[in-house]
Amino acid sequence: MSFDIAVTPTLQAVATHDEDLLAQTLQARVQESIALVDTGREVVEALDAQRAAEERLDRLRKAERSLSRFAKESRQQTASAMQSAMDALIESAAAGDRMDLKKLSTITSLEYQSRHAHRAIERIVEHLIPTAEIVSLRAGAFAMMTRVRAIETAAQDRAEKVLGQLREAVTEEMVLPVDMSKGVAGALLAHAAGLRRCAVQLDANADQLERTYSDRLKLAGSR
Repeated sequence: MSFDIAVTPTLQAVATHDEDLLAQTLQARVQESIALVDTGREVVEALDAQRAAEERLDRLRKAERSLSRFAKESRQQTASAMQSAMDALIESAAAGDRMDLKKLSTITSLEYQSRHAHRAIERIVEHLIPTAEIVSLRAGAFAMMTRVRAIETAAQDRAEKVLGQLREAVTEEMVLPVDMSKGVAGALLAHAAGLRRCAVQLDANADQLERTYSDRLKLAGSR
């Protein structure tokens, strides 16, 4: 075929005067086409990559929440142990007894755990989550664009098939305009256009996050 449905969508046709039935049939065929597109190898791989990126981001956020709870509990335990150790030292000194410093070693261990928990939280919040968010957004944008291309191909194929059928139904002396924008091909293109806008926005969001992250790294490096 010499035409490009994405560039020249105006090919007119009328299927039925029942607008409700027409809308229902159109929607069903569009959903069937999209479902078929989503079984394609490239689309499946892109969606799997997106899902993996989202799952990693989710795991990092769960890790940050878990470490935050652990750090809070460690602070509380340290404060309690410190108070207990100080009270014991004071009582020993007041009684003239030999001071037991074993409790101080427990405090040191708790402080060590808390310090490393805070460092882990800082790494997750300042580096791992931002980079995972960027990867997740990029993966989402790529998956959407992969679907866009596949849906546009499906729209083109369907338009060519319909036009071929129409050409067999007419003679050389007849002209039968068909508005493809009102049919399944046009609906598929409209759906693809919506996905494309979402993909562009996801990429823009990723760009903004990447700039913010890079600026923060530069600022930290200059200190």
